[in-house]
Amino acid sequence: MGKRRRVSEENSSNKRPLVVGGLIAAVVGGGAFGAYALFGGGAVAEDGSSASDADAVKTGPLSAAEVRTAATTFLTAWQDGSVTKAAAATDDAAAAKAALTGFGEDGRISDVTLTRGKRSGDAVAFSVKGTVSYKGTAGKPLAYESSLTVVRNAKDGKPLVGWKPSVVHPDLGEGDRLVTGEAGTPPVKALDRDGGELTASEYPSLGTVLDGLREKYGKTAGGKAGIELRVVRAKSSESSDSSESKDASKASKSEEADQKAPDKTLLELSKGTPGTLKTTLSPSLQKTAEKQVSAKKQASVVVMRPSTGEILAAANSNPNFNVAFQGSLAPGSTMKIVTAAMLIEEGLASSDKPHPCPKYETYGGWKFQNVDKFKIDGGTFKSSFAASCNTAFISQAKKLDNDSLTKETQQVFGLGLNNWSVGVPTFDGAVPVQSDAQMAASLIGQGGVRMNPLNMASVVATAKTGEFKQPYLVAPSVDDRSLATASRKMPSKVQTQLRDLLQYTAAAGSAAEPMAGLGPDFGAKTGSAEVDGQKKPNGWFTAWKGDLASAGVVQQGGRGGKSAGPIVAALLKAGS
Repeated sequence: MGKRRRVSEENSSNKRPLVVGGLIAAVVGGGAFGAYALFGGGAVAEDGSSASDADAVKTGPLSAAEVRTAATTFLTAWQDGSVTKAAAATDDAAAAKAALTGFGEDGRISDVTLTRGKRSGDAVAFSVKGTVSYKGTAGKPLAYESSLTVVRNAKDGKPLVGWKPSVVHPDLGEGDRLVTGEAGTPPVKALDRDGGELTASEYPSLGTVLDGLREKYGKTAGGKAGIELRVVRAKSSESSDSSESKDASKASKSEEADQKAPDKTLLELSKGTPGTLKTTLSPSLQKTAEKQVSAKKQASVVVMRPSTGEILAAANSNPNFNVAFQGSLAPGSTMKIVTAAMLIEEGLASSDKPHPCPKYETYGGWKFQNVDKFKIDGGTFKSSFAASCNTAFISQAKKLDNDSLTKETQQVFGLGLNNWSVGVPTFDGAVPVQSDAQMAASLIGQGGVRMNPLNMASVVATAKTGEFKQPYLVAPSVDDRSLATASRKMPSKVQTQLRDLLQYTAAAGSAAEPMAGLGPDFGAKTGSAEVDGQKKPNGWFTAWKGDLASAGVVQQGGRGGKSAGPIVAALLKAGS
């Protein structure tokens, strides 16, 4: 740490003290802390460096003192309203200045008190308290927790706050803003299918869903906007919940746009008058879904009706991001439902006919294998599907075109075209055209294939009925929107064999344990998807029983039958 200017003892009565770890530290002069050692020429800093080291560019890990001092410098300046000084204490002064200026001017947050909490390595937690006011509306207190991380500037070695929008508020992402004023959309009172009110307090997973319903239907549901502090999300080039059909060329829009979260209300200064909106959610199934995911980390599940497309429940362990609708994850072997339909239609597989399942299969320079390197000698395609044999699918790659799976997914299963109109933002799956080893990997739900539980519940529903029905949360009659359709139905011979494969898997294959007692009108598929950097794969499970279809994922859960299987099975039992 280099030299510091000795702070003059000028009058600081107009400065409010920053609360540090629950104690008030005296502020002198330009916002430095009396609690820290101030030093000039020849003095020694807390980390042991001396003033003579000023010209050396310090490298290496940050000391505890450097982290505390950098955090304190930033928080002091922010609390004092010295936006330029606070921004200069970060590694992106321009972005920090814009965000901190907006915090006060657009967010209309004043009388800010920042309390530094515990340090954890290079990260420092802190709490924010302030007052939000707007024109003639009475002000209301605001309080929340945030955190920052200190980094070392590569040019001069100086410790600085690593800038990101979540420093200002944990709900802020890139391009998002805090805005206080008349809400852009009136509030919505969302109802379940039985007429009961849906609230985030009773159903924690529905927080983002309710925000999405408000964003889409607030202006048409008959309500009146109130005055609010809210997070206004960065605008995307096009909505992820458009009712217009888009051709395949538009399907390559960014996942960031697909996964755009709705605006979020943080504080109401004056309540608006909500409009009323009915959804398709079942209160009993939603309650069961909430209970099931709460017992796991990073679990998500969806239940829908194959005959209509109505979504009956959707829940996530993490209520802050709707993985069930907007997740973008490799679906692993659950994708073999789509691949099997394609192979049967192409005449490359048949349920009861012999089909290779070797220990290894090489394609495009990659060597693929089965879990525990098993093989099936003299088995049928049904036995390979039920045991989730990877090589049984990879062995057919050489007979396929690069776009074969993409076409099957879009044309029969209605996925990957970004044209679903559910009622809230969704990611509608992606199966990009790939070649060589990546094309082969996509056949078993890896490579570039990306899905979420809503997508995979729709897949098993289509397999059950033979016809794609776009899932929806709000009936199209509410706003006269058009639902997405598939360009062709599944051929009857394919549907018959595909149902046979799924029923056998549920009765005697890898899905038998969680599906026990749910037959005979049932079918299921397990899956696990490897993810770089994870010790355990993501566990997937999708199944139908009667007129219910469900899919779930437990990230880092391991085998799908063990992790996601019991969640899905519990919902199918609850709904039967």
